[in-house]
Amino acid sequence: MTTVVPTSEDDPALAVVRFTSELAWADAGPEVAEPQVTSLCMEAQECIVMGRWLDLASLMLTSADLVFSKVSDKDLECIFTVICNLASKLENLDEFEVAKLISTKITQQPNDKPALRLKILFNLYNLLGGPDSRFFVYMQALNLALNGKVGDHIIPSFKKIDCFLKEWNIGVKDQRNLFLTIANVLKESKSSGKDSFKFLTKYLATFSGEDSYIISEAKEEAVRSVIEFVKAPDMFQSDLLDIPAVAQLEKDSKYALVYQLLKIFLTQKLDAYLEFQAANSTLMKSYGLVHEDCITMMRLISLVDLGSNESRQIPYALIKDTLRINDDEVELWVVKAITAKLMDCKMDQMNQVVIVSRCSERIFGPHQWLSLRSKLATWRGNVASLISTIQANKVVEEGLPAGQGGAKCMQRISVI
Repeated sequence: MTTVVPTSEDDPALAVVRFTSELAWADAGPEVAEPQVTSLCMEAQECIVMGRWLDLASLMLTSADLVFSKVSDKDLECIFTVICNLASKLENLDEFEVAKLISTKITQQPNDKPALRLKILFNLYNLLGGPDSRFFVYMQALNLALNGKVGDHIIPSFKKIDCFLKEWNIGVKDQRNLFLTIANVLKESKSSGKDSFKFLTKYLATFSGEDSYIISEAKEEAVRSVIEFVKAPDMFQSDLLDIPAVAQLEKDSKYALVYQLLKIFLTQKLDAYLEFQAANSTLMKSYGLVHEDCITMMRLISLVDLGSNESRQIPYALIKDTLRINDDEVELWVVKAITAKLMDCKMDQMNQVVIVSRCSERIFGPHQWLSLRSKLATWRGNVASLISTIQANKVVEEGLPAGQGGAKCMQRISVI
């Protein structure tokens, strides 16, 4: 037989049960409402005494859900703070079950006060101690932000994702779900295309090392990543060609042309794009690709490609022919490439050449790493040679009679 111990109404949980149940039954009249309210309060007391926190949370949520539209945002936040605090009384599995119950109830109607609901989930997250509970609630918050179109409220937390991943210690499948949902939130909120693309590529990278059947699950997202890259006006470099989830498109009967388009944007010039577009204009339109925007991108990329030659000099005539522009447009496109930080260069109008000092790489694969290694080795050799020269001159100076070191120093500076 259960013994019910009288509990003070000062108990926040009981106060919430009484407050919400009175509101929920207010329209039924006092004869019907009072017994119902009393019954609910007695049941809540029993849950507290017996330590049945999951049942108490369920009871409180049922009443709170009914009054969501009847009280102020401030009162709602207070009510759910008390409910969420139940999770802090538990550990491990019990905590997870309460967190799951509360967050699931909160996210059932994402279009009704979504910003407030999201704030409540953040409060719940901060009260939890278990990594599994925290990850589950964060995913619920992501989906609420996506469905309720309040992504701006959760986007700032994306800067801490690497720290969260260390804390949560989640598996590959959960990582995929996380990265893809974040990419969707960023895309829906019209944030930087680079940020959305970054998490989309993180999602695709999780399929590396998987068999072809598993990799095929990411086919649609692989296509999406290609289209987002081609559409973006400020992305000129990518390692998509090295990602197995994207590479599978090359031999896919439906998406082979999408892979071909990516290869053009990463390894070829304007003429290859124009040939592709002429043969696949309908495909381009079906993906929402604007021909004029693609031409602009390909002209900039083609100009960068010209600047990668060993001579580091590009004749104006070659730029004109490669970019298919008029003579008076050459310098304009060079300025556009400089503005986009794709290259550093000087224009020699007298000799009609562009002298390139730095040029961005379109892809960064094994060849680029070898080139970088060679440059670093050369730089290291030059620094070592300079140090040896300085040390040798220092020895010579130390062996000179007093008063001659300064003259020698002045001479060395003038030679440099």
